[in-house]
Amino acid sequence: MVVEAFGDMFHNKTMHKNFDEKEYQNFLILLGQNVRNVRESAKLSQEQLAFGFESARNYIGCVERAEKTPSLKTLFKIAKVLNVRVEDLLKDTMK
Repeated sequence: MVVEAFGDMFHNKTMHKNFDEKEYQNFLILLGQNVRNVRESAKLSQEQLAFGFESARNYIGCVERAEKTPSLKTLFKIAKVLNVRVEDLLKDTMK
């Protein structure tokens, strides 16, 4: 029982060692910039993009400002409305 608890503790520390909150926040900032750039290139307002997948305009603004983390499903919907691939929205986010 003690060995199992220690094993779980070690596993959790190992997993968290590779996670950097600052790096993740930078990822969200770059993702938001990509969404904004693609949206503006498509000449769509935040409201038009949000309407395209039945979301609120302020949600798009929050994603673009890295205040909200979109789910994979939401990224898929955003990409569909913008007529791009999800990969295009993730471009250069892993610096």
